[in-house]
Amino acid sequence: MQLEKIISISGKPGLYKLISQLKSGFIIEDVVTKKKVSIGNTSQVSLLDNIAMFTFDKEVPLFEVFENVAKNYDYKETISHKSSDAELREFMLKSLPDYDTERVYVSDIKKLAQWYNILSKAGYITPESFVKAEETTAEVAEEKPAKTEKKETKKAAPKADKPAAPKAKAATSTAKAAPKSTHRKMG
Repeated sequence: MQLEKIISISGKPGLYKLISQLKSGFIIEDVVTKKKVSIGNTSQVSLLDNIAMFTFDKEVPLFEVFENVAKNYDYKETISHKSSDAELREFMLKSLPDYDTERVYVSDIKKLAQWYNILSKAGYITPESFVKAEETTAEVAEEKPAKTEKKETKKAAPKADKPAAPKAKAATSTAKAAPKSTHRKMG
């Protein structure tokens, strides 16, 4: 699952995919409707890739929690985020048995269920989406036999030494263009 470009925007329902960067913000796409819009740099954005959930001994990345949920629910949608608190806690125990009941609130579990269902509806939840990148590259390496032929490589001509010119300061707009996300913890 490619979570590194999936974001949540404070004050906006749903999940979005980062499409491209502008001087004054970003172009995003709703993961369900595929509708593209632009947002400004002042929007509070959280990358799902940076979110983790607390257990009693460590923090588990959201990707791994989604994988547990997917396996428990046969890669289909799960309970509604509007379910009762007891049902949501039971769902969480099934998905992450050692979650920290003191630091993971029902509101966090609601968000987990809601985001999972959004990603499921958008087609992001499949058995293939949880295959790790290393596994796929290893499989490809096994399928293709290594070539023993050596190719000649051309070496670039040595560059003439130039006197070091002072570098101009980077424009402040490029510094603002990075996504405003901090490593968020659910709980």
